[in-house]
Amino acid sequence: MTNKTASLDDALSLRALQALESDPNLSQRALARELGVSLGRTNYCLHALMDKGLVKLQNFQHNPRKMRYAYLLTPQGIEEKTRMTWRFLRRKEAEYEALQAEIAELRRRVAADAGVEG
Repeated sequence: MTNKTASLDDALSLRALQALESDPNLSQRALARELGVSLGRTNYCLHALMDKGLVKLQNFQHNPRKMRYAYLLTPQGIEEKTRMTWRFLRRKEAEYEALQAEIAELRRRVAADAGVEG
């Protein structure tokens, strides 16, 4: 798995954890729509989060529709979501700083070119 693939999976996992924390009653189909990925990829992501112990599945015992479940973040899941959010924030800040440097360099070049042409 490449770093780019890993970061995409981290980003998807983080978005899934955030969505489930906001609404544990989301169906897989609703979560897939919210994440903008296929139902199969959502299922795979949820199972990976459950395998890691970050999310647990709870069946509503008193629900007449026994197929309704809630995806609850475990304490470990809440901690990991926080760590993932910090990593994501640091990565985005580094990208932002690199973009600012690139913009400054482009402005410098444009100003230099304008001075030559003018």
